Amino acid sequence: MARIHRLTIGKLRKEVEPVTAAEFMRFLLQWQHVTPGSRLHGEAGLLAMIKQLAGFEAAASVWEPQLLRLRLAKYEPELLNKLCLSGAVSWGRLSPHPRFVEPTTGERDRRIVPTSVAPISLFPREEGEWLMAVRDESQTSAGPDPYSRLSSVAQAVRRVLQQRGASFFSDLIAATTHLPTEVEEGLWELVAAGLVTADGFDNLRALIDPHRRRAEGRARSRRPRHAAGRWSLLRPLGESTVNRHSLVGTNSALSPQHSVLQGERIARQLLRRYGVVFRDLLARESLIPSWRDLLVQYRRMEMAGEVRGGRFVSGFVGEQFALPEAIESLRAMRKSGGGLVQEIKISACDPLNLAGIILPGPRIPALTTNFLVCKDGTIARVVVGRVAEPSGIDFARASG
Repeated sequence: MARIHRLTIGKLRKEVEPVTAAEFMRFLLQWQHVTPGSRLHGEAGLLAMIKQLAGFEAAASVWEPQLLRLRLAKYEPELLNKLCLSGAVSWGRLSPHPRFVEPTTGERDRRIVPTSVAPISLFPREEGEWLMAVRDESQTSAGPDPYSRLSSVAQAVRRVLQQRGASFFSDLIAATTHLPTEVEEGLWELVAAGLVTADGFDNLRALIDPHRRRAEGRARSRRPRHAAGRWSLLRPLGESTVNRHSLVGTNSALSPQHSVLQGERIARQLLRRYGVVFRDLLARESLIPSWRDLLVQYRRMEMAGEVRGGRFVSGFVGEQFALPEAIESLRAMRKSGGGLVQEIKISACDPLNLAGIILPGPRIPALTTNFLVCKDGTIARVVVGRVAEPSGIDFARASG
């Protein structure tokens, strides 16, 4: 039976007809709902989109204007805030800040700088635990006191949140006895460090928007300077994290099972995001431990009939795997022939920034001021620093 099964899988792999890189890019634009006719609608559509992008980190300032608005028809900020306040969606930085993985040098001036380009992720709340666990496995403590890299105000805010739990902004001001502007800076620093999140996404908007922080704007359009949601710790750091890792590592019975479960979750999430998965495609993904580990999971899923293996995209070496519904979409894409006449502008921070990875040409740095203009599955032109350039631009010269 095993031999018959292997022969059947081999036959199914030979039946696959590969598509070109341009056709695959057209498929990805539709799969991730960037193509105008495939965009999602309403609160349910936004939740489905967040599930697809879970685990991918982008600058905090680009999520709403450049990622979510591109994929959801008639996007309204209140939709995201409602999902967060209802407990369906959470946000925060998943990857450890470089200051926490650097060895302690004794320098007191190497602080964490709060910035709107700090990477964060949006994810369903029930998936937050395993996503953070995957990231924390590579984290090493930066000395006996990992919080020494934080400012004194940020440390005070963190202690209050650790002792009292989720707290409103006014409670943090009263407990720390610091000025509101100082508490804002401390919260923003903790968000950039990946230590703090909030009930609603409007809490993050209040920190990012400089006009809102200065209470500027007309009275009719002015929004509250501070959001109503509570702030809370996203994850523990230092001793709590070390204890959790040692608990998993010391139990030889749980450790292999834990690794297999984590690997399966990562494999399924990448399939959900791209439909078709192979090694070169995942060049910008920081979620994966290694392609070799993923390969074990995908081969197991293929033997179970959950995915198909084969050569789905031509021009790339190594094994490729796809969801059944993605294969049908690729076949329909190949039969339809011509591509989209309409141009689609994509942020360089978008997971679909695959220039130099899937599409030919140099890579485009994932900066908030860089954009790609796609047409018919190819890059028509790029925008670097808000200045349009032909697709053959020398990026090293431009960025310099």
